[in-house]
Amino acid sequence: MSLALVQSRALLGLQAPSVTVEVHLANGLPSFTLVGLAEVEVKEARERVRSALQNAGLEFPSNKRITVNLAPADLPKDSGRFDLPIALGILAASGQVDASRLAGYEFAGELSLSGELRPVRGALATSLALQTQQVNAHLVLPPGSAEEAALVPAAQVVRASHLLDVVRAFLPPGSTAGGDADIANGGWVRLRATPLAAATRGPDMADVKGQSSAKRALEIAAAGGHSILMAGPPGSGKSMLAVRFAGLLPAMTVEEALESAAIASLAGRFKTDQWGQRPTAAPHHTASAVALVGGGSPPRPGEISLAHNGVLFLDELPEFPRAALEALREPLETGHITIARAAQRADFPARFQMVAAMNPCPCGYLGSPQRACRCTPDQVSRYQAKLSGPLLDRIDLHVEVPALPADQLVQAPPGESTDAIRERVVRARAAALARQGQPNQALQGQEIDAHVLLDDAAAKFLHTAAARLGWSARSTHRALKVARTIADLAGATTTQVSHVAEAVQYRRVLRSPA
Repeated sequence: MSLALVQSRALLGLQAPSVTVEVHLANGLPSFTLVGLAEVEVKEARERVRSALQNAGLEFPSNKRITVNLAPADLPKDSGRFDLPIALGILAASGQVDASRLAGYEFAGELSLSGELRPVRGALATSLALQTQQVNAHLVLPPGSAEEAALVPAAQVVRASHLLDVVRAFLPPGSTAGGDADIANGGWVRLRATPLAAATRGPDMADVKGQSSAKRALEIAAAGGHSILMAGPPGSGKSMLAVRFAGLLPAMTVEEALESAAIASLAGRFKTDQWGQRPTAAPHHTASAVALVGGGSPPRPGEISLAHNGVLFLDELPEFPRAALEALREPLETGHITIARAAQRADFPARFQMVAAMNPCPCGYLGSPQRACRCTPDQVSRYQAKLSGPLLDRIDLHVEVPALPADQLVQAPPGESTDAIRERVVRARAAALARQGQPNQALQGQEIDAHVLLDDAAAKFLHTAAARLGWSARSTHRALKVARTIADLAGATTTQVSHVAEAVQYRRVLRSPA
């Protein structure tokens, strides 16, 4: 009888808890048993591992009773990431590799029937978890996954293309095929961390002619991290503005890039050429609540988490299912989402900037000077009622995007470029970070009183506006934070009446059908 232990990692949110793959070989009726709360794709590893070992020219102990335990037993395991550690455990238990040399390494990889290693999702999340938990271990991964994991600074990542590349590194002492000299000539390659690359340029805001008020609102939203709702008739430029919004945001820090990339890796959507770019999620309006906020078993991140540190663009906002829109309330307030299920619970970050667009009525032309609206007041009321008061209350800026006449659209010169607007945004964001260590949108409670710095006239003006417009406490606080951002853009140390007055105009409700 023999026993071997191999270290790997499961995927449970962004924690990536450690999993020990225990392999026991014993005499008895030949069998291959896999235990430890494994999902179907993990149980199918038995056939993949058997074929990979045999086709690679290695010995599979088919005359033994093989028991593989994935510990801890109460932690759900999914995907094919455990193929490689299971194969190594069998080889170590049968004496084909040196079990003592496996210490200090963690393995993940799916095996093809020929022994080739295939990429697995969550490689960057696993590498980031090792660094966060201060685990000093080499992470052995397939091509594609290894380059992704190497984006984490100080990560110790090894890329292996084939099962034999891994076996060659851990052969017993005295073997002529073992040793680091042989490893260097094979498919076993140690990777270095990849520096953060400059973000690629996207569409330019200069392409949008006119719409100065909407551009100003987007600049404020970018500077302070605020959410924004644009309402206007079809073809007025709402989608063009939203697509160009991410280009106004400051460059990502390494920490922000790692957080966003880890979530994308967990969902299997990360691409190395997107490293360091602000994520932009734009789900279709048929998306369900689970698709937006996340869910499933085990829980997977939704669109709001995939947009973490980036932009969530919701076009045709009233057309989304009511349940999906209401599910956005808590993440807009807290910046994270907790997905609770009967068997487990997962927390995902979700600090995104929501950019939403909608028509003012079903036909889209309410209030348009160019075309008459054909909707009845009742139809307009039902359409606008799809957006609840609590949801609208959590959106910082509301702005109308009117349609431009044809002559202005053709003759108007190009607008201000993205680079020019971003310079002001970066200065304002830097001022906020230097003052309070976070964007203005994230201020809570006493932090608002400490950092907004209202002068007496501005405070009196705000109280009058809040009373006349019937604002809630949340609306008042959000107007204060928007006013602070406007003051930062102006380079002012205190928030003055002009800043509050501009912030008040962005708390307008939708146009009344009457």
